[in-house]
Amino acid sequence: MLTSILIVTGVIFTIGVILVIIGLRSPRVTDESELQARLEELSKRGEQIDLEKIELSRPFTERVIYPFARRLGEVAVRFTPQNALINIERKLEQAGTSQRIDPTLYLAAQFIMMFVFAGLIFLVFQIGQTKWPTGRILLVSMIFGLLGFFFPDLWMSSRIKRRQKGIRKAMPDALDLLTICVEAGLGFDAAMAKVSEKWQTELSLAFARVIKEVQLGKLRREALRDMADRIGISELTSFVAAVIQSEQLGVSLAKVLRIQSDQMRVRRRQLAEEEAHKAPVKMIIPMALLIFPALMIVLLAPAAIKLLHSMLGDMLQ
Repeated sequence: MLTSILIVTGVIFTIGVILVIIGLRSPRVTDESELQARLEELSKRGEQIDLEKIELSRPFTERVIYPFARRLGEVAVRFTPQNALINIERKLEQAGTSQRIDPTLYLAAQFIMMFVFAGLIFLVFQIGQTKWPTGRILLVSMIFGLLGFFFPDLWMSSRIKRRQKGIRKAMPDALDLLTICVEAGLGFDAAMAKVSEKWQTELSLAFARVIKEVQLGKLRREALRDMADRIGISELTSFVAAVIQSEQLGVSLAKVLRIQSDQMRVRRRQLAEEEAHKAPVKMIIPMALLIFPALMIVLLAPAAIKLLHSMLGDMLQ
């Protein structure tokens, strides 16, 4: 009876994970905007408007799964401190997923992964042949539940690092193009537009967002500062500070961009050398676990075989 209950619980938690994954992949479109678009489409066709029909015509993921995942996250938000929500939102911005994931879905994923990890481990111990005391099983399940709760944080941290690494790699080339465009007579906004048109990188997308914010009325220095905060790397922060100071003090922007471009190339070379110096340390683990045992087997196996067939082997028998 207990095993059946645990199996049902594991299935429910697995379905919950699937719901959150589908919810995270679903586009963030508000119900009001989608409903307005459908009403406009029906009015253009001249058809009679039926709200129930419009609602049922939506995909199942948008009608049931995505709202369920969001409601689960909203319940978690009520018991979460405001500082934690701000930190989650900042992480989502730095990872570049704030347009697809909001803090409610992130919290829902954390709690569902916690229950899934704990439930699956508990289920494995109940079904398996190993008979542990119930207290020990519960303790191990709680430990794996904590690991499941922090699993989205690990995924988010790796995504942030990967995005920041790509931006660092793209900055020297982007600054070179900015410098060329400014020296050719274009304004800084037009130069950023050229960068966003030429490449489809995280940095070019960030420049495109700055241009849109400036077009909507935000000051350029504020838009640039917000971009630096969203990305969160020191190189871009110093670049934004230099551009803002050159604008305020009247210094030639082309000279500032040229200096920043040279500094970024030196910084990229230093980072490459740092990664190269880390390589021998990272190679120790695979060498100790994979290469050295194989070498020992290849080198010592013939000698061991000869010893077994020699007089020493007869003595051991």
